[in-house]
Amino acid sequence: MGGIGSGRHHHFSAKILTSDFRALDVRLWAREGLISPGNAFGWQWSCNGEQVASIRVKVETSQLRLIYRTRTDGGDWSEMDYSVQLDATPCHLGGERHWFLCPARDCGRRVALLYGGAVFACRSCHRLAYPSQREDASDRLARRAGKIRDRLQWEPGILNGEGGKPKGMHWRTYRKLVHQQHQLSQASVAAMLARFGRDPVTQDMLARELIEW
Repeated sequence: MGGIGSGRHHHFSAKILTSDFRALDVRLWAREGLISPGNAFGWQWSCNGEQVASIRVKVETSQLRLIYRTRTDGGDWSEMDYSVQLDATPCHLGGERHWFLCPARDCGRRVALLYGGAVFACRSCHRLAYPSQREDASDRLARRAGKIRDRLQWEPGILNGEGGKPKGMHWRTYRKLVHQQHQLSQASVAAMLARFGRDPVTQDMLARELIEW
C-alpha cells in the first residue's frame, strides 16, 4: 500500500473509501493532550465492542513514532516502527492547529488524517475517495433531506411520512424545514427514477412506484 517506500509511486487500481480504512486523527489526539513530547500511549479500534486492532505511539519533539504489527491476507506478521513528522499552524482566534506531514515518499502533505493499511499515509497517497464522492444526485439529495428529517425529529427515510413539530421549534422554522425536506425528497425520488428511465409526475406517485419496484 502507499506509504513508506512507495508513496505516490504505488496506487490502487480503483479508489476505495476512506471509511474502509482505519484512521489516525491528529486533531483528536491534540484535543486529548496526547501529542506532548515524551508522551507514549496506545490507540485501539473496535468493532461491535470488540478490539480489532491497536497501535503504540511515542511522541518526540516535532514528530511521533508509530509502532504496530501488520500482515496481508493471513501472511506473516511484520513489525512496523517509523516516524511521522508533526506541524502546527496558528489559528485566527489564538492557539494552533496540529497536522501530520504524510510520511509517504515524495509526499509530505500537511493533513489531519492518516489512513492505514500496512502503512499510514494520506488519502491522496492511498487514492481513497470520500463516501460522498460515490453518491449520485439522488443519494446526495436524500442525504440532505435526511439531515432535515433528523432536525425535525422525524422517522429516518425520505419515503416515510411526515412527523409533527418538535417541541420548542418556532413555527416559521418548522414550516421552512418541512418545505425544504419535501423539495429535496421529491427531487431525490425523481432523480432515482430518472436513472431507470422513468418519468416522474408527483412525489406521492413516485414514492408508490418506487416501493413497488
